[in-house]
Amino acid sequence: MATREKRLAQFDGNGEPSPEQRVEVLCEDHSGTYQLPFACRFIDGQWRNDTTGGALEVNVIAWRMPRLKQVGAA
Repeated sequence: MATREKRLAQFDGNGEPSPEQRVEVLCEDHSGTYQLPFACRFIDGQWRNDTTGGALEVNVIAWRMPRLKQVGAA
């Protein structure tokens, strides 16, 4: 399992993304850090699921622009 510092280093977003930006988020709870499997947006001071518009009920600790997925990558 990746360490918290290693995961944080992979998320390079600074400040708050604009509401138009779809981003990947890193979250943290009592079990550790994890990346949500869907894109999110930061709208009116709240993180939201980009697809459903629902508010996230998680502790977002970092964000980054979406990474391109490679064909055939596991």
